[in-house]
Amino acid sequence: MRARFMPDEPEIPDEELVARTRAGDPDAFSDLVVRYSPRLYGLVYNMTSNHEDTNDLLQEIFAKAYRSITGFRGNSSFYTWMHSIAVNMTINFLKKRGRRQGMSLDDIDSNIQNDREFIEVTSGNDPRHEANLSELQQRLNEAMQKLSHEHRAVVTMFDIQGMPHAEIAKVLGISEGTVRSRLFYAHRQLQNYLEEFIKR
Repeated sequence: MRARFMPDEPEIPDEELVARTRAGDPDAFSDLVVRYSPRLYGLVYNMTSNHEDTNDLLQEIFAKAYRSITGFRGNSSFYTWMHSIAVNMTINFLKKRGRRQGMSLDDIDSNIQNDREFIEVTSGNDPRHEANLSELQQRLNEAMQKLSHEHRAVVTMFDIQGMPHAEIAKVLGISEGTVRSRLFYAHRQLQNYLEEFIKR
């Protein structure tokens, strides 16, 4: 097996890996999978709140991308193209399964407990502070699940993954104005859901 991505080796551009995949090199597509799995995992997980569903969806997303890669025209970056496939397949999955009611807060909480930033913030010895942070996290997760699939997708890409409006617009095939209005609406909804907790 050949070594990939050695520390002092320049990263192979996506365009080259796509071209090699089209030419029949399966290792090239494997490199793309390795490159984009962590970020796509974060995207899908924040929309489904379930590790098993996320893992299953990722396999289907990469399988679809592999089958469709000859149709990728390069009108957007490969990264944007992959996000489009992932968001659309996840939204379809959520609609089909009615996953809004199926989230597992235990699943969410076990994930956040391993987050380095979360550990640093909550590492103090003040039990009340820790309890408040834990409750805020739980309420925020619950509020996210109350958003529509489309609004949750926008919040996930903008607030959690840090994607700019223009890129989200390309991924979803909508205008930047629509991205901004969905974000405005979603943020207002989240604020309303959390209002009682914030006022305490």
